[in-house]
Amino acid sequence: MSTFQIVITVFLVYACTFGISDFKKLDRWMRSKIGNFRGVDLLTEQDKYVMEKQKNPKYIAKKYRISSIIHLLLFLFVQIIFLSYSLNHFDQVQYYLTDLSWIGTENVEETPYANDSLYRISMIWGLIFIVDFIYSWSYTVFPSK
Repeated sequence: MSTFQIVITVFLVYACTFGISDFKKLDRWMRSKIGNFRGVDLLTEQDKYVMEKQKNPKYIAKKYRISSIIHLLLFLFVQIIFLSYSLNHFDQVQYYLTDLSWIGTENVEETPYANDSLYRISMIWGLIFIVDFIYSWSYTVFPSK
């Protein structure tokens, strides 16, 4: 698997799961703007309620906390599967978790993963996970007024 295929797969998984709510949010926003432009109200009362709720900082922070915890659990679950497939003993897992010098290496034999594809998936997902986790919790640590 190439890096491009991994990125496209991740995008498709996102679009089919969490991305659906983003597309609905975009749809409501577009109907609001088009309705204002045409002088017609294209939004339902439910749409207006949802749009107002999505402006609430406490709601936003809670939503992002929940999604970050789900992402954490999913990431850990898949990493456990990858490591159990790649390593023979728990002692090896403990060694790789305490000595992180293998992260970012080009030589797959120095990593705990069985092949290059698992290593690349883990590194790309790890980077995405770190950025997503920091971004998600920023709404809790630094809430908007």
